[in-house]
Amino acid sequence: MKLERLTRRDLLFKSAVLGSLAVAPTLSLAEAISAWEQQEQNPRKPTAWDEIGPFYKRDAPRITHLQLPGDPGLPVAVSGQVFDARGNLLSGARIEVWQADHKGHYDLDGYNYRATLTADAQGKYDFASVMPGHYPGRVCQHVHYLVSAPGFQALTTQLYFATDPVFEGDPDLNYTRDPLIQSRELVRPVTLVGDPKDTRAAVSFDVVLEPL
Repeated sequence: MKLERLTRRDLLFKSAVLGSLAVAPTLSLAEAISAWEQQEQNPRKPTAWDEIGPFYKRDAPRITHLQLPGDPGLPVAVSGQVFDARGNLLSGARIEVWQADHKGHYDLDGYNYRATLTADAQGKYDFASVMPGHYPGRVCQHVHYLVSAPGFQALTTQLYFATDPVFEGDPDLNYTRDPLIQSRELVRPVTLVGDPKDTRAAVSFDVVLEPL
């Protein structure tokens, strides 16, 4: 007997007709299948793991502005989105961030330069801080992340900056100077914005979580 070869679209149609695939009432079957196919065609690579480090503290405040009044350092605005590996946006994801101040000091007694953020309906998050300083025991400037969402593996990782003097202008070649950098993809471009009297850095850092 000749076997019928079905395309993915054919299988989705048959599954829907047989009742094993649910379709939201506001969508037509064709619209739903197109959306499923688009998700399958836009996979994302999970964000690389990196060490949590010794300075993590629970229950950081829910703030988006970390820089303290009068604190020195180059202001930096960090923003991004949280996705799953299929490219779906993860609204409500919890993003904990913590970093050293401009001088390379962590606040171990309080919660300076620490925050808990929540991704919005588009999976977006953002916070304003200063470029973290270098300190003994670590080679590169970095911001720590702990990202979690129901149904997904919690991710600890770190954001690094392509402008870090350690890289000497070539992070592709020199990112391994910090042995804790697990992936070149964690080193992100930095854009300077504003006028000469009010220069700020801007960095984009998307996060992709893996399912449980």
